[in-house]
Amino acid sequence: MMMTKSDRDILANSMYEDDPNGNSAPATTKDQESSRPEALKATTEVSPRWGPQNKGAQELASLYSPGKRAQELICVYTCIGLMIINLALIVRHMRLERISVAFISALCGIITADFASGMVHWAADTWGSVDLPLIGKNFLRPFREHHLDPTSITRHDFIETNGDNFMVGIPILGYLAHYFYIRSPSEIQQHFGWISYVFLCSIFVVMTNQIHKWSHTYWGLPRWVLLLQSCHIILPRKHHRIHHVAPHETYFCITTGWLNWPLERIRFWSTFEHIIEHCTGLKPRDDDMKWAKKLT
Repeated sequence: MMMTKSDRDILANSMYEDDPNGNSAPATTKDQESSRPEALKATTEVSPRWGPQNKGAQELASLYSPGKRAQELICVYTCIGLMIINLALIVRHMRLERISVAFISALCGIITADFASGMVHWAADTWGSVDLPLIGKNFLRPFREHHLDPTSITRHDFIETNGDNFMVGIPILGYLAHYFYIRSPSEIQQHFGWISYVFLCSIFVVMTNQIHKWSHTYWGLPRWVLLLQSCHIILPRKHHRIHHVAPHETYFCITTGWLNWPLERIRFWSTFEHIIEHCTGLKPRDDDMKWAKKLT
């Protein structure tokens, strides 16, 4: 099982958490500097390890295309419309006696969304290549860029940040709206717990990357977001930084982060990686490491 990382490990092996997009590094004393590995010293002196000046990060950012932007715009506006329709229908059919069932179901939906975020994040971080047709530049590219320049997400607008997640929500919320249309009021009441589960799961899936963006934002966050982070209702900043310790092999759940610790305890991700590597010969995070080496 992977060893728990100390605060010192996290600071030494990840981009400065409150870096204002400038690729700064924690100040070190002469004794600390002399104790650092020679390879790391050379890397730091020659070129930035992380941040917007990293060559790999710049190349990946340049692959963001007008076609990708158009897809994101369509998905965001379509999904927002479906969110409003479903919320109105849920409020219309809400009954006082169903609140407890709806609450428990919604909580299960949030946990499901956190697990789903971990599965997608792990798969995209660990496998595949930016060179793959269709999904490479459109869907895997942002994951590679994010590891090289973690604060790049804070410079993305709402559309670029959330376009792909909103796309995932469209079929689910579309089905839910159709379900309201074809079912009788009594059937809707009978399955209101399931409806609450699907709706809250969809909302948290859709909002996952926005929550992720907030976990990298250190200025100007609304107080209600800071409150949700401090209560660990959504992904806290310090919690997520554990994932950004190279080689980015842990803490993949980025909606609430509730499942990160138990999944690490049972070696969930590493077990799957060993199985896949044994069966296919593919190396975990091979493409991620390739981009990380593009320093100059």
